[in-house]
Amino acid sequence: MRTNLPMFETERLIIREIKEDDMFDMNEYASIPYVGPMAGWEPHTSLSYTREVIKSFNKKHQFGQLGVFAIILKSEDKMIGTCELHSYIKDFKAELGYTISPKYWGNGYAGEASWPLVVWGFSTLNLKRIECSTLMNNDRSKRVTEKLGFKFEGIRRKGYMLYDNTINDLCCYSMTDDDFKKIIEVKSC
Repeated sequence: MRTNLPMFETERLIIREIKEDDMFDMNEYASIPYVGPMAGWEPHTSLSYTREVIKSFNKKHQFGQLGVFAIILKSEDKMIGTCELHSYIKDFKAELGYTISPKYWGNGYAGEASWPLVVWGFSTLNLKRIECSTLMNNDRSKRVTEKLGFKFEGIRRKGYMLYDNTINDLCCYSMTDDDFKKIIEVKSC
């Protein structure tokens, strides 16, 4: 049975479960040729393709996964990206992933949307570790990950196969539950 994802609200964003109605906003950025490949996925070729992607997101729970969140910019009531904790293993670990429309890059939205997922992962899901990996040339994503407090662990050589079967190296980061507790202590001071 489907358990709905929680909803989070920040100063500028609402982070909620993705819905089929989000396909128009998602297709707007997911069809830009350079967006998907920077995150490891194929650019969307049509609105119907985007609809199918969202449907697949909403079936993740059938495979023991948590699901995908839409990032809604309050001031425009517009979906500007997605975030999720994927590769979830109960009471152990997950991997943080996020995508933001290029129109909204450079405003801190990826970090603002991802932090509530990190808190949820450690505080509610009792994770011991959250990982975050990025392609070597995705400097924006590396900065987001580092600003969130993730620690660089190294490079996974030939660690990721893209949708077009090219093999790529990955920059690997992590945050443990102990790291998270230290960050929370510092933020509460």
